Amino acid sequence: MTISMAVSRSRPAAADIDAYGLFVDGGVPDVLDPDVLEAMRFEPKAGAAAQLVDRQGRLALVVGLGSPDELDADGVRKAGVVVARRAAKHGHVASHVLQDLPEGLDAEVAAQALAEGLGLGAYQYLQQKSDPDEPTLKKVTHVGSAGPRVKAAVERGRVLADAVAWARDLVNEPGGSLTPPSFARAAGRMARRVGLKVKIMDAKAIEAAKLGGLLGVNRGSKQPPRLVQLTYEPADKPRGTLALVGKGITFDAGGLSIKTGAGMMTMKCDMGGGAAVLGAMSAIGQLAPPVRVVAYVPMTDNMLGDDATRPGDVLTIRNGKTVEVLNTDAEGRLILADALSLASEAEPDAIVDLATLTGACMVALGPQIAGLMGNHDGWRDQLLAASDRSGERVWSLPLPADYRELLDSTVADLKNIGGPHGGALTAGLFLKEFVADDIPWAHLDIAGPAFGDRETPLGPAGASGFGVRLLVELAQEFAKP
Repeated sequence: MTISMAVSRSRPAAADIDAYGLFVDGGVPDVLDPDVLEAMRFEPKAGAAAQLVDRQGRLALVVGLGSPDELDADGVRKAGVVVARRAAKHGHVASHVLQDLPEGLDAEVAAQALAEGLGLGAYQYLQQKSDPDEPTLKKVTHVGSAGPRVKAAVERGRVLADAVAWARDLVNEPGGSLTPPSFARAAGRMARRVGLKVKIMDAKAIEAAKLGGLLGVNRGSKQPPRLVQLTYEPADKPRGTLALVGKGITFDAGGLSIKTGAGMMTMKCDMGGGAAVLGAMSAIGQLAPPVRVVAYVPMTDNMLGDDATRPGDVLTIRNGKTVEVLNTDAEGRLILADALSLASEAEPDAIVDLATLTGACMVALGPQIAGLMGNHDGWRDQLLAASDRSGERVWSLPLPADYRELLDSTVADLKNIGGPHGGALTAGLFLKEFVADDIPWAHLDIAGPAFGDRETPLGPAGASGFGVRLLVELAQEFAKP
């Protein structure tokens, strides 16, 4: 659901709105009765919320912002989520956070963050419900500065929230209906809508391109594989070329190294990296950053058909390296190896890949932080800066050179697992083998934050769309490493 957003210097007439959101950081707005707030024991700490009637009898949603000295874009974003959730059954809401920003918080940054938060908070996945309880919130008016820059910032926030919502929809859709062909078709429709170049490789083209990792994982499936390549070209001379690679395993049963029943329940989310890349490209096509961006998303499921890859089989990746597959449930790195090889051949200025790759990373960093690895300090620094601006948290992890020997195989160039310890790091070292040495590359393991079983400050249970906003920030501020 897309929320319409407007900007106004004054609050709309009472007859035009169903409710309005007031954001407080210690004081009490004049329109509210302080005795009522006191009786409710309302404390304006970050995330606190109350619903009451003002002195004129209008519904007010009061949201705490915490200390003005500590308020930042992420705090405003989360406050927008709270308002959207509380106002889900109101058609038109006026939001007042832009009226009285603390000193030091830029109005454009706050406007974008607020619009993002409202869109993220309004999201619900209802496609599989027989009788969904549809939200009625359709419009938000931002009351405050109405200058063109603030209006543009609100529009950026709306575009980003819509891109995240689309990525969430893709991840939330069951693997039985979001097959590789349907996933690719969805990517193609999006690309044409926002003006991207699109190339979709079918099974024959994948075989001709010698994408042995993708073909090997697909052997156990009745669904044919796909590889989607999208290209955004800026109107002016680009700052450089950025390549995005996303893992697109539409369902992961583990192959012959089959997962447990519990471990398989949420494996429709194993294309979360691919969805994030496609969601980012949908926003990039609209926001037009000054950099050329090329995306690669290999797509297949990982099943147990009668010709499934067997433990001990050897696959040849696009760049010619051979891989002994000892665990067919370590399949994401096999399809990423082909995509990273393709991306490297195009000689971009930098590459970043996103993947729900290892449970080990989730064990290390928990459910809300992605692991960041790479071969270039300056490029990692750009990822960290984009993470700070977007509020999507990442933590830098090492790629110890001496751990590379854990991937040594006696029959092939390397094996696809590195043993029981340091699984996130050995997975990163495996991917590094398929990136040209002279290209700055970073890997984001998003196994934790891509999908959750409970509501978070920015989204409902299920798909989070993690990585969309981070990648767009990265593209907007891109500099050749």
